[in-house]
Amino acid sequence: MIDSLFSASNIYRLGEGLGITLFVSFVSIGLSIVFGSLIGLCMLMRSVVVRVVCRLYLEFVRIVPILALLYVCYFGLPQAMDIHINNIFVGILVFSLWGSAEMADLVRGAFSSISNHQRESALSLGLNWIKTQVFVILPQATTRLIPGSINLFTRIIKTTSLLLFIGVGDVFFVARQIIEANHTIVSAPFVIYGFLLVLYFVLCYPLSYLAKRLESKDSSM
Repeated sequence: MIDSLFSASNIYRLGEGLGITLFVSFVSIGLSIVFGSLIGLCMLMRSVVVRVVCRLYLEFVRIVPILALLYVCYFGLPQAMDIHINNIFVGILVFSLWGSAEMADLVRGAFSSISNHQRESALSLGLNWIKTQVFVILPQATTRLIPGSINLFTRIIKTTSLLLFIGVGDVFFVARQIIEANHTIVSAPFVIYGFLLVLYFVLCYPLSYLAKRLESKDSSM
């Protein structure tokens, strides 16, 4: 029975689904790094208006469930605007919006954690503002930012399982199809979903372990 669940064709389909999962995850992570960093730096600006707008965006994305955002973008917008939107594009859009918000808060926190004494000392040594930011503040902030960022990346990878609900052919979508095609096998759900459990553990544990090592290294410094 297990042989039929993990036939060559099913393994191939699971591999294709995993490829889509990783594609959406990595593209979303890349966009989150870029736009999240920009938004995080904007949150450090002196302009009250800019900081309020960034904070509203952050709180909105945090409060609204990701599944609701997926449904609104995939089912709501196309009907309201009479257009067709690719479900993979919607997945990347939503996870990038969410990841950018989380990344922005990490960037803000990392830069805010650097004491003003560091800046004052650099300026007193003759460094201008740009050199102070590049050679003094940025390296320290990056060191503090990396562990939290890696944890965010693992969360994005795990949360892409929600793509199933908008019909993206990710690894969970394929797994459900395999289970439905083998509904006569009582243990099919346990075996297939158990396999996905192990698969996600293998994908995410190295990143989680790396984040913990970096956090412990940073705290010991």
